[in-house]
Amino acid sequence: MTETAIPPLTERIAAAPISWGVCEVPGWGWQHQPPTVLSEMRELGIAATEFGPDGFLPDSPQGKADTLAQYGLAAVGQFVPVVLHDPASDPLPTVEAAMAGLVAAHASTVVIAAATGAEGYDDRPELDEAGWSTLLANLDRIDEAAARLGLTATLHPHVGTMVETGEETDRVLAGSRIGLCLDTGHLLIGGGDPVRVAVEHPDRIAHMHLKDVDLAWARKVQDGSAAYTDAVASGMYVALGEGDVDIAAIVASLEGAGYTGWYVLEQDTILAGDPADPTTTKGAGDPVADVRTSIAHLTTIAESLPGSDGSGA
Repeated sequence: MTETAIPPLTERIAAAPISWGVCEVPGWGWQHQPPTVLSEMRELGIAATEFGPDGFLPDSPQGKADTLAQYGLAAVGQFVPVVLHDPASDPLPTVEAAMAGLVAAHASTVVIAAATGAEGYDDRPELDEAGWSTLLANLDRIDEAAARLGLTATLHPHVGTMVETGEETDRVLAGSRIGLCLDTGHLLIGGGDPVRVAVEHPDRIAHMHLKDVDLAWARKVQDGSAAYTDAVASGMYVALGEGDVDIAAIVASLEGAGYTGWYVLEQDTILAGDPADPTTTKGAGDPVADVRTSIAHLTTIAESLPGSDGSGA
């Protein structure tokens, strides 16, 4: 039986609308419209993208698929924040609705975040043992539902959710079967070590969100001297290679362990400006320039891997 060749790393680079300031949080900032975001992705040479938040692409599953096809973009997955810890709230209907769109667009991955039930990511309650039990059981239910549809379910540790820290990430890995979406920025800001997770649990990492972070701002979020949203608006997320996350070590570890999935470039960005006058748009950075820089940095890392073609061979 012939083994299927793993596509080179440079063919597994994807994007996400959040790098263009498109976010599910009300009042987050100026939201670019799909034609701008999707056309700029293609101009940058990006071949695939995540869906973005509800309302960014058409609501119907086929509408999502058709819109991405119009711009020559493949679908990767969708970030779905959903309450997992409340026994009175069943997350499956929300997740199954998202998965219908993913199946229609031939995407591979549903990315779950353990939402608090409140808007935004600046505060979160503590989770008791009963809440943890419910959360872990729901993760396994979601994992099973995704598998029935040929999708991979992952849990995304995320600042301001019920799974944020390194310890909480470890608890998910030990207490459920779901795969992990390793977001290199969120885990660092949450006090975890993304390099350690990549080295110790490569077999559980099914999806990647690559971010780089200004550690000085991350420390302010950790000690409470800055709110998460304010730190994002001030430029906490930077282009790959310009921050304090050891992206090269993470990628080398995963590729060496046989990771075959996507590397989604994400820099959470808040844009401010007059929607009627794009020349006034400003924010923590220029999305196109930042993504271009990130692609170049990741390409350099790929070229340094064994085989020097990014294939890991």
